[in-house]
Amino acid sequence: MFSPLVVVSTILIYMACLFGIAQLVERRVAATGETFKSPWIYALSLAIYHTSWTFYGSVGFASTSGLLFLGIYVGALIGIALWWVILRKMVIAKEVFRITSVADFLSTRYRRSQKIAGLVTLIALTGLLPYIALQLKAFISSFEIITQRSSDQWSYSGLLVTLLMTLFTILFGAKRLDPTERHQGMVVVMVVESMVKIVAVFSVGLFVLYGLYDGIGDLNARIAEAELTHLTSASATEHSFSMWVTLIILSFSGIYLLPRQFHMSVVENTDQHHIKTAMWVFPLYMIAINLFVIPIAAAGLLGDFSDHQADYFALLLPQEAGQSALTMLVFIGGFSASTAMIIVTTVTLATMVSNHWVLPTIERFSKAQGLRPYLLQMRWALVALILASAYWFEHELSDSYILVAIGLLSFVAVLQFAPAVFGGLFWPRGNSAGAFAGLLAGFGIWVYTLAIPTFIKNGWLDPNILLAGPWGIELLRPEALFGLDGFHPIAHSVIWSLSFNLIFYIVGSLIYQPHKDERTFTTEFMSVLTPVRKPAKARPTGLDSYIPLSAKLEESQHLLAQYLSDDKSRDAIFTICEDLQVAGKTHITIIELMEFHRMVEHILAGSIGAASAHRAMEQNIRYSTRESSDLKALYSHIVSELKGGPSSTAGSMLTTDTSALEQHGLIGELQSSINKLELKNQEYLTRLARLEEKLEKRDHDIFKYRMEAQRKERDNKDLLLVLEDMKQKLLAQREE
Repeated sequence: MFSPLVVVSTILIYMACLFGIAQLVERRVAATGETFKSPWIYALSLAIYHTSWTFYGSVGFASTSGLLFLGIYVGALIGIALWWVILRKMVIAKEVFRITSVADFLSTRYRRSQKIAGLVTLIALTGLLPYIALQLKAFISSFEIITQRSSDQWSYSGLLVTLLMTLFTILFGAKRLDPTERHQGMVVVMVVESMVKIVAVFSVGLFVLYGLYDGIGDLNARIAEAELTHLTSASATEHSFSMWVTLIILSFSGIYLLPRQFHMSVVENTDQHHIKTAMWVFPLYMIAINLFVIPIAAAGLLGDFSDHQADYFALLLPQEAGQSALTMLVFIGGFSASTAMIIVTTVTLATMVSNHWVLPTIERFSKAQGLRPYLLQMRWALVALILASAYWFEHELSDSYILVAIGLLSFVAVLQFAPAVFGGLFWPRGNSAGAFAGLLAGFGIWVYTLAIPTFIKNGWLDPNILLAGPWGIELLRPEALFGLDGFHPIAHSVIWSLSFNLIFYIVGSLIYQPHKDERTFTTEFMSVLTPVRKPAKARPTGLDSYIPLSAKLEESQHLLAQYLSDDKSRDAIFTICEDLQVAGKTHITIIELMEFHRMVEHILAGSIGAASAHRAMEQNIRYSTRESSDLKALYSHIVSELKGGPSSTAGSMLTTDTSALEQHGLIGELQSSINKLELKNQEYLTRLARLEEKLEKRDHDIFKYRMEAQRKERDNKDLLLVLEDMKQKLLAQREE
């Protein structure tokens, strides 16, 4: 048993070490200007997927359901096998459109819709806030176990860790307004915590097998003797088949769409080719961290522990055996699993809320627009508010049914993103109306079939709703909707929520005819993700330098200053001019203007989200009549190059309307063309770099070969001289 002071001191020292590691990494990056581009760091950072629900909960799950706990990893492994097809597309979209979160991804794909982004944010916040509370509960429960103190005796432990995580999250997850900038310190800390988790799991697993028992054979014999064979059964519980399918579906979507997972795998990705390394490193980690789940569960059930302690067998077993150091290591491992999830999830939720709730509200009210320069400070406040809400949730409901079931409830909430995300990647016909309808329908069914039954079981609502249905209509019973009975509540909710979501998404997309601007942007988005066709020869237009640069600089700087500080706005404009090599020019071409506006929008998108940035550009950037005409002409030429000739679709878009919305529609098409050319150019540069590397290696090998050949030639000459000398001596001996 440890005293609370010792445990708190250990936590503080551990957090200080993580802080120091993050600080060193950030300083190195600032000094050298180079980010870590190791595929191993990227792959291991993805182990944030394994929270305290894995570290502790898998053992508890296996104790009652046997091998069913593996379902939550089988689906993830299937998803990882498809990363090069699916995740790579997400990373490409992130690089092109400066996407900051899963809400921003869906908003960007569907006409940069703030309405969709706001709904996605609502779903994520509703589903994940209790999940953060679950991580806090895991920490507080494990704290009580190793100190043998109740929460009443040491009531400030949860508050202390909440304050520490708030500070740490702000310092290394939300200290910049642009969340697309690499959080190298935070990423490396996630890797360190992943290694601590796996070391802790292996340590307690080996202790159970070879410290408490004489290996796996002895433990298997004890399992058979105690009739605990359900631990190794794939169908140990009722509804096993439907739950296997459900867990596979949930984990498949979760490995892509959990906000923390999306952030680490997409936003923090520095090189698409790192995905290939992660596709084998991360599965090995996932398998390794689950190797000892069944042995630990068996040892706990064979011991003198009650069933309700099953989640914490990994902590109780070494503590019962008097292994203090191992107990503390396991506690720190569980703490790492909780903190990693909390920090990254809080960063992503704060980003989504600020970009898609707070900022649109500020834009709507003119008196509130003075708050624009304080978006970063508001994001800090949101981090504190989210964690404080999670702490309140845990404190008020620590013994309730809701926290027991919240893990899978959160996965089902995140599942509602799947049709819109995967449909948006592969189905060009999918549009904003279908996406919004599907999300809303799926979320509504989730609330009705999972959230409301949870509230009823927690005693907040009338239990008759669950038994007889609202107003006595049995077909509307939340856990047997439309007469579908005999399923586990989670499987039941997945069936109905996903079905409604898919139906509304597909039917809505087929019925609704999107506006030209949405069709234009959909073409741009999809074209970025598809291979570039070989263009036909055509000469572009718009090469005359007639646009006054100073006016455009002033217009864009004024726009940036509404959201960034004056210094950052000036620095951003200066950097763009340097990158475009237009600094010092008095006039620029329409092509340079288009690229200039594209880069301005990217800077804004990194700070306020793609949807808000696009709207800000539409409202503040204007084009003259000649500029509008040149944009249309340039668009026509590029369409001809990329498609082998003018198309009826392109022709229909070349209208005489010169509104700001249409200008950005044309720019969208032009950006699409440029993006495709840039991606192709990047592929060539990558190939060239690899060829140069191979050539350098070949030159090195040739040099080594030549040196070796020269050495052997010298050795041969020396050997010939020796042989000649021996020959002369032999001849001399014969003559004698």
